[in-house]
Amino acid sequence: MTLESVRDYAGMSSVGASILFEAAMAKLAKGERFNLGLATGNTMITLYAELAEKFNRARADLSLLSTWNLDEYASDGHTAVPHSHPLSYWRYMHEQLFGKFDPALGFREENAHFPDPAAPDAYDPAIAAAGGLDLQLLGIGFNGHIAFNEPMREDEIAVEDFARLPTRVLPLSKETIEQNTHVTAGGDSSLVPRFAATMGMAPILAARQCLLLACFEEQTAPLKAIISKGRPTPFLPASYLWRHPDFRLIYTADKIDLEGA
Repeated sequence: MTLESVRDYAGMSSVGASILFEAAMAKLAKGERFNLGLATGNTMITLYAELAEKFNRARADLSLLSTWNLDEYASDGHTAVPHSHPLSYWRYMHEQLFGKFDPALGFREENAHFPDPAAPDAYDPAIAAAGGLDLQLLGIGFNGHIAFNEPMREDEIAVEDFARLPTRVLPLSKETIEQNTHVTAGGDSSLVPRFAATMGMAPILAARQCLLLACFEEQTAPLKAIISKGRPTPFLPASYLWRHPDFRLIYTADKIDLEGA
């Protein structure tokens, strides 16, 4: 586990983009496929712009890049929101990253994967068949969730059973709906779908590298709780990352203070 403090959002975005770029190019430059797990949200916007610029400048062969998003909103328990929905993660990724790639680099639409609420059970086998995730990019919810793996009490699920959760569809918690209303929906709760297909804890924790970025003041409390807890607990899903063999946390010192945690 590595914790790294950077000055601000711009610094976090630059460091994060460099980590993703260097990891990807270590395989792409040798003609090997790279499986990159992606996250969404305001945290990643500048990072994605910088990452696309790095790939474009390096003339990388992106035909070998496969992306695997953490989640997609659903209008009910089995129907993904349309790509035209303002909060669609398919739309977000195409606007913030895929659409910024130089078309000449060969990134292929069929290599951009999202969990399908109609068939969530198919996602984990597809990741495994592709060779597993080389690197998973993550944010952290204000309640400690990663992807949409929401907190659960330890009397609801055993610690090890939570780590084995697969990709699935689930209703979003009140706290997550409120967070996304504030952060991504401009204060309009009606825009936030009440369900999502989410990558499970199992494929996330199986990634060879995990990178967590944090830049909101509200993320201080769950991060401090996770560090002080010192062990994984379903009540703080991101706490499972602390025992990952190659986990890195980068946070912004202007918003988050982890001193004494």
